[in-house]
Amino acid sequence: MGLLSDPSRRKVLTGLLTRLNTPICIVCYLAGIVWFMGLAFEPFTLRTYMSENAMGSTMVEERFSSGERALSLAKEFDAHKRKAGGMPVEWLVKAMQSRGLEVFTQSFSRKLPFPDENKERYMVRGTNVYGILRAPRAPRTEALVITAPCSPGNTNNQAVALLLALAQYFRNQIYWAKDIIFLVNEHDLIGTQAWLEGYHHTNITEYISGSLRGRAGSIQAALSLELSSDVITSLDLVLEGLNGQLPNLDLANLFYAFCQKLGVLCTIQGKLQRNDWDTAEGYTHAAQTMMLMVLKQACGRSWGDHGLFLRYHIEAASVRGINSFRHYKTDATTIGRLLEGMVRKLNNLLERLHQSYFFYLLPSLSRFVSIGYYMPAFGLLAVILLLRALDLWVHLGAPALAAVDGVTEAEQPSSPGVLTVLTPVVISHLTGVALYLLPVHLQEMAVEHFPVSETEAVVLTAIAIYTAGLALPHNTQRLLSGEGTEQGWKVLKLTALLYLAVLLGCTALINFSLGFILAVTLVPITASITPALYALVMVLLSPAFTILYCVFIYQELIEAPVSVSEGWMLFLSVISQGILDHALYGSLVYPLLALFIYPCWLMFWNILFWN
Repeated sequence: MGLLSDPSRRKVLTGLLTRLNTPICIVCYLAGIVWFMGLAFEPFTLRTYMSENAMGSTMVEERFSSGERALSLAKEFDAHKRKAGGMPVEWLVKAMQSRGLEVFTQSFSRKLPFPDENKERYMVRGTNVYGILRAPRAPRTEALVITAPCSPGNTNNQAVALLLALAQYFRNQIYWAKDIIFLVNEHDLIGTQAWLEGYHHTNITEYISGSLRGRAGSIQAALSLELSSDVITSLDLVLEGLNGQLPNLDLANLFYAFCQKLGVLCTIQGKLQRNDWDTAEGYTHAAQTMMLMVLKQACGRSWGDHGLFLRYHIEAASVRGINSFRHYKTDATTIGRLLEGMVRKLNNLLERLHQSYFFYLLPSLSRFVSIGYYMPAFGLLAVILLLRALDLWVHLGAPALAAVDGVTEAEQPSSPGVLTVLTPVVISHLTGVALYLLPVHLQEMAVEHFPVSETEAVVLTAIAIYTAGLALPHNTQRLLSGEGTEQGWKVLKLTALLYLAVLLGCTALINFSLGFILAVTLVPITASITPALYALVMVLLSPAFTILYCVFIYQELIEAPVSVSEGWMLFLSVISQGILDHALYGSLVYPLLALFIYPCWLMFWNILFWN
């Protein structure tokens, strides 16, 4: 404290930071990138461990043996689904009732703001079917959920059949201390969202749905089962939820523990764990797995039905059966025993999962990176904005030297008018409001005047407003104050740097991956921007191009590279999906980018054309 309270020492420190500002910023940026990439190196990570005492041991004897019965149920379910042309509601109700469950249905409908061309739907109507197994040894104040989405075609038939087989097996057991809800939802996430809103008596996304006549206790945890093939070679754990939320790490540890016990091949991000961490190939594999998790978390969408449960503080994960490794095969009985073991362990909980981490990254299922390890990487990038702001503040307060009658005198620099800085700030944010509101509201007008579909109209309108915003804000200060002065753009840059630092900091606290990706692209260009900088460099590091880069990187990481034209189509699909996710489920990524990140970037864009 003495260093900061002593005026002379404070002046020396300030002079040192301003004199070495650029080298320090470069070192911080490189250190942040190296720190982040080093997180995938196994000696820098922690081994996963069970924090919850009630789940610390896997000493549970799994006795489920109805795998063959589940396969026959899958064929029967498929036949009834084909006959009904969709989810066979009546057959499911009878099947659950015959297994001793209290069965209820929920009808729902939702008109999308514009057609979802990926799944070819606009007006969605469906029915959720769920059965409740009441706990025989408890006051029925808590519940667990097992859900299996009813997908079109023959996808996920095995999951629904396995859910019914588990319900029949669980009905004959007497050790349940929590109600167990078996949910078969239609139209994937839309059905799940409608059921959750009905269960918790909320309506935040304008769904039209019937009230739930049957309810259990407070939901403690949920498991979603998806089996994409008749032949399952491995089980993939999906954790990323809405707005980058993650379940408690103990849920992932529980899945991994039972996979190890039962000898089930398990993956995360579709990638197997490798033991050769000390080789270049082993490190690259771990880095790719971690980067996939970062990209999925940053997009803010729910990567499975489980992701919507997290909003209600319900720890949930999706177990996805995949057919990727030909030398292995997992039968339905083994999958059922794994789910039985997990549900029995969750049944033992006396309170919600809270002992382990909620903020983490996973290079593999056996290693994790906690928030205390990865946050410094973001901090090293964010501190660059504060250092540049400090440098500008010192220069703005320093008196300018001028020669009067051959004598050099210090002159106090003239401060720019408030409107000189306020005008570009206001116009930039109005452009962001237009980007947020107009694409959906102007789709009908665009369809009438141009030969495009509703979805294309929304996406192209968003791109048009984004592009038009590049022409609107720059040099707006001249409308009120004449020519821009050097003091004016420096004050605007100081304001924008502090604003961006706050934005990225708040984003990283909620969704580290999104905040870090934005910081990697925005920090270097915003910290070094002056009116002499090339506009092309600024455009290539804009938020839109950041999304485009992420699309190509993601395709490379999943080993499905695309051409430039295919990448562009995926980019357009990502934009439409982001707007839909915001309207349907409440994803915050699109409004964050449109209302805050893009206007902030426009403030720096305004500096480029100040003179």
